[in-house]
Amino acid sequence: MPKVVMYTTSVCPYCIRAKNLLQHKGVDFEELNIERDHDLMQECFSRSQRRTVPQIFIDEFHVGGYDDMAEMDSMGKLDPMLGLAEDADDLHKGSYDSSDDTVT
Repeated sequence: MPKVVMYTTSVCPYCIRAKNLLQHKGVDFEELNIERDHDLMQECFSRSQRRTVPQIFIDEFHVGGYDDMAEMDSMGKLDPMLGLAEDADDLHKGSYDSSDDTVT
């Protein structure tokens, strides 16, 4: 399975949605919280060329943020990149609906 890395902050609702989507798919990921780590923040910005979170990488491929990942998912491009079965119905019961996310 590919390595998934996500740069986040603890108060970001899009970070929570991105984590929920990956957890729903049963994907393990490394979460790097950049809030109090200036070097990690610089690494994130340098690697992604963006100044927003989340920033998601699958192996060395830069997915982008939550909206980018959700769009890839809706187009059927995310599961193959994650090494999941191409027929998502066989792997998951129902589809992921981000409107179900609870942001606290």
